[in-house]
Amino acid sequence: MNEQADGGAVAVTGANSAVGKALLAQIAGRDTGRAVALVRREAAVEGLPRSPRIASCVVTYKQPERLVETLAGADCVVHLAGILFESRTTSYRTGNVESTRALVAAAQSAGVRHIVLVSSLGADPRSSNGYFRSKGEAERLVIGSGLKATIIRTPLLLGPGTAGGRALLRTAAGRSARVLGGGSHRLRPLDVDDLCRAILGYCRESGAGVRICAMVGPTILTQRELLQRTARLLGHDLTVRSTPVWLARLMTGLTGLIRTGGLTPAVIEVITSDEANLCVDRAPAGSLTPLSETLARLCETRAP
Repeated sequence: MNEQADGGAVAVTGANSAVGKALLAQIAGRDTGRAVALVRREAAVEGLPRSPRIASCVVTYKQPERLVETLAGADCVVHLAGILFESRTTSYRTGNVESTRALVAAAQSAGVRHIVLVSSLGADPRSSNGYFRSKGEAERLVIGSGLKATIIRTPLLLGPGTAGGRALLRTAAGRSARVLGGGSHRLRPLDVDDLCRAILGYCRESGAGVRICAMVGPTILTQRELLQRTARLLGHDLTVRSTPVWLARLMTGLTGLIRTGGLTPAVIEVITSDEANLCVDRAPAGSLTPLSETLARLCETRAP
């Protein structure tokens, strides 16, 4: 692999996310390299890893000139910002597509050479699902930027602080749980630290062009099996009961008539997607954290 100098600067959007914090922690733990952490609110700065080689900047996508100024001097920008749950103030269009459009424009103006976009398995600009479509449209913007681009499509991410990890612990904590479809859909959970190591590896690559890859964990199992394995690590057995997916879609569709955001039919489709059916490029053998280690580390973070 041809690499840029390890001292190159990396700009990270969505730096206060679980992936952003894990990525910055890895940068802070290395002897070389610098990072600029981009967040949208001043309060988010306090939760970022501290290091002399990590600078932070509060900037929004509605501040194009300041965004260009922030990215100036960066060799690579890692775009982590995006949403799964819409709200009254943020839609898939604004949160996933327009934020990427603004980031691409700023990167072009600032002379950034490389964009790494963390996307999602199932991303497709032609999808009928609003989330998958927005992720596909974001990918298309990056591909068409004229810059070197790496797009990493990810499955369920597990690790301390991740949304998937918190939801897994919360559901597995009881003696019984009711989940969509009985948890029959298959997953390929990925350790968040493995993703961050891959991101940093791609950031150091030289050359040009666009690479699209899907990175998944080493184990295929159903959500039911994942919940039960986690429950055993927490010291008890778990009975998994089923909520019909069709009923959940109907109820959330009706709820959506009177409010915006939360669990929707689109979100239900995303979280019950069968990740094992998607074509993926596997990382080299032995380079990924075993699921048993990921789950053990995750369970250690649960308060007694």
